[in-house]
Amino acid sequence: MNRLDTSERFELIRHGEADAWIEAVANEMAESLNLDIRETGRARLLLSGGTTPAPVYQALAELDVHWDRVEVSLVDERWLSPNDRDSNAWLVRESFLKRAESAHFDPLVRVGKPIAECVYTANLQAQHSQSPTLAVLGMGNDGHTASLFPGSKDLGRALESTLPYAALDATGCPGANQWPLRITLTPHGLRKCRQRLLLLRGKQKLEVLKQALESNNAQLYPILNAIDMDGPKLRIHWCD
Repeated sequence: MNRLDTSERFELIRHGEADAWIEAVANEMAESLNLDIRETGRARLLLSGGTTPAPVYQALAELDVHWDRVEVSLVDERWLSPNDRDSNAWLVRESFLKRAESAHFDPLVRVGKPIAECVYTANLQAQHSQSPTLAVLGMGNDGHTASLFPGSKDLGRALESTLPYAALDATGCPGANQWPLRITLTPHGLRKCRQRLLLLRGKQKLEVLKQALESNNAQLYPILNAIDMDGPKLRIHWCD
């Protein structure tokens, strides 16, 4: 049996095709949000950008959730205006918030504010909000998750931070493309989430995950910081 399917460090759920993957993830997210709404009256949702989760967000918005009781923010963000089409805020707004119109959205980047002030505001807001119901993560082919890029000069500081969010300069990191300045959820912030989902598509991502596990090096493969932490196991939903 494949060691990815027998790990005690995470749960890997394989889906036969994309539609089943989308439906299963959206339903799981809705169930988690509804549970928190029933228990506390509200829920908090942290979303990642990228093309992989966009169809899941579209499906989620159509499900039966009291969106007016849901606060939405981001796992990470490029140092771009929320109105920039390359920002994670723009993707979340287009794929999710335009359908779940009554949900409240808190972007990480505030137009006209320096990055240090945006990080301060994000941390203040996180500290005064309820713990996130769930965080949706992705993983790059370099093993990064959120904006925790291997090789970044700020990676060690972000990994050791005792605050939910940190600024990170990923200059020289190929996975950051042309957007090296980031605001990212830290492992400390991720640890506060009641549930953590990692959404993967394609065989190459499974190979990267296998390499990360074999390396056991969280600096080289930051995705390990989402796997090897206290609390509920990371749930990985994969389809080809």
